[in-house]
Amino acid sequence: MATAMAATAAERAVLEEEFRWLLQDEVHAVLRQLQDILKEASLRFTLPGMGTEGPAKQENFILGSCGTDQVKGVLTLQGDALSQADVNLKMPRNNQLLHFAFREDKQWKLQQLMDAVMLQLTRARNRLTTPATLTLPEIAASGLTRMFAPALPADLLVNVYINLNKLCLTVYQLHVLQPNSTKNFRPAGGSVLHSPGAMFEWGSQRMEVSHVHKVECVIPWLNDALVFFTVSLQLCQQLKDKISVFSSYWSYRPF
Repeated sequence: MATAMAATAAERAVLEEEFRWLLQDEVHAVLRQLQDILKEASLRFTLPGMGTEGPAKQENFILGSCGTDQVKGVLTLQGDALSQADVNLKMPRNNQLLHFAFREDKQWKLQQLMDAVMLQLTRARNRLTTPATLTLPEIAASGLTRMFAPALPADLLVNVYINLNKLCLTVYQLHVLQPNSTKNFRPAGGSVLHSPGAMFEWGSQRMEVSHVHKVECVIPWLNDALVFFTVSLQLCQQLKDKISVFSSYWSYRPF
């Protein structure tokens, strides 16, 4: 018994020494590494206060889709802001060409997507990998709909979102359901991309999506951001696992 107790005491002393090393050395090393990784991630978004001087670099991205040429356009990124969206839409019914662009006083901030970057890595990464699901009334009520000049026709809705490394723009064409319509009205729920036939109520009218046009462009530095977030989460998890090993040992009392 005395030998067993001595072995346990010696083993405990070794574990305490290793735990002190983990807290004093490895935790600080991992935190420094996380700081460097997050700094690199934040630089991709040109966050304010990061020591950058002068105006942010302006980048133009051409919207395209292999499935349709109904929508064409160019998106302009300036730092973390979508400063201009220049869109041409060919109406399928009469081939009328509509052109609309952001008003000069409006921008769509990627930062609205990244408010929690430094506070919540998981949430930040999920906002890139999993676009928000919105109902059609939510899209209609969003400020994005009122950012274009000339103003969008009443039968058009536009949504912009990020999916992994792509900036996506979706145009919904609508038509009003007449009161005497024989269609069974079923309001659509939240979705990243609504399909033709989706219905919703807006004001005093019932509307149905008749056509959907989605175009997108690849933003290369979003790939970097995803890698940084993933590596940061892995480092945090590894450190948490190491600490939990010691925590489980202190919680276990065989005598």
